[in-house]
Amino acid sequence: MLRRVIFFMKSLDAKLAEIRARRNSRAFILADAKDADMAYGVRATGPRSYLARRGARPAQFSPEVWTREEFGFRNLPEFLDIIREVTHQGLVDIMLMSAYVNEQLTIKEGLFQNSHVTPAARANDTTDVWAARHGCYMGEASQPFRSASIDHIQCGEVACDRSGGKDFPGANLGLYSITYVNDLEQDREALLAYKEFREEAERKGFRHFLEVFDPNVDSGIPAEKLGEFVNDNILRTLAGVPDAGRPLFLKVVYHGPRAMEELCQYDPNMVVGIMGGGAGTTYDAFKLIHDAQKYGARAALFGRKINQAEHQLAFIEMLRLITDGQIGPEEAVRAYHGVLQGKGIQPHRSLAEDLQPTAQSMNYAGTVPASGRRSDPPASAAARPPGTGGAVADWPRRADGSPDFARMNSQQRLAYDQARLQL
Repeated sequence: MLRRVIFFMKSLDAKLAEIRARRNSRAFILADAKDADMAYGVRATGPRSYLARRGARPAQFSPEVWTREEFGFRNLPEFLDIIREVTHQGLVDIMLMSAYVNEQLTIKEGLFQNSHVTPAARANDTTDVWAARHGCYMGEASQPFRSASIDHIQCGEVACDRSGGKDFPGANLGLYSITYVNDLEQDREALLAYKEFREEAERKGFRHFLEVFDPNVDSGIPAEKLGEFVNDNILRTLAGVPDAGRPLFLKVVYHGPRAMEELCQYDPNMVVGIMGGGAGTTYDAFKLIHDAQKYGARAALFGRKINQAEHQLAFIEMLRLITDGQIGPEEAVRAYHGVLQGKGIQPHRSLAEDLQPTAQSMNYAGTVPASGRRSDPPASAAARPPGTGGAVADWPRRADGSPDFARMNSQQRLAYDQARLQL
């Protein structure tokens, strides 16, 4: 009986109840997004510069073909070890995974049975996250697609046995993603797919939260108006959805204080969260979560910002200290570097460099890109595609600095996508 009580004591549910009961509550939902294998393939697991305490798992490679630096991504067993370690740390409220990783850790291993951390799985993978190396899928307007089924997420089988109610061996929470691109037919198809998913989820007792990306192609919307476009689409979409089918909370791009407050103040029953975007500096991440919370956000899902950190557990600890109001962003960066120094870990950047804001999304007085999921990098920070010998690739831009897709060739589009996603 004791084990069953512990199983249901999830911090996510407690915090959602508290936030809805007291709007001035500091309760903050923190999620680690470890679902990148549904987007990136080999690179999803991140660099092997950081491993869990268990260390390296056997990785077979031929030294005459690879150097250790080239063969630098974690393998899946090493990735699973990190998920286990973050879960045991207990500072995140949600662990977001792919359906396959959810099966390995939630269903087969029972990792979350005696943990307050809630397992979740990515419930759809729209085409704008198909980030295969050398592919061009992300250059097309987002189209709806689902690899995972609700039954597979809940039970690991094509037909889930629901005779036991809502006590499933797998995850009973999913992330559903939608991208509005300001094209009637594209957005209509995306909303029809979301409607079908919502109705199936309601019938099967499956909970979800809604991720809303910025347009991944040129939307024709002025950069400074993009937050308003996204906000209105979210509210219009959910106006036709009763409580039984609504998402638990939202995950959106942070477009600055005005857009965040506008969305958060609209409906006190709606919990708004932010996504992390590209890795950036440590200050970028800490300032982002601090400011988003200040202006109304009550949740954050960080993927690359955590997965590419020098020490993930220390990085997560700083995020939690910030949301708990115990430390500010600059102090958190200094404390984080102190942890790295104490552990003998070489930081990606010097402390002075890591205290600098780099993402344009942090410049509230500046422009927000008219397309893409995060700030478009400046020309000086353009990506170096593999095999270019260090030559910096750039792309055509409009007068306001936003990318000009109409004048891009295929190489420039590849460079833009790599820089946008920090590949």
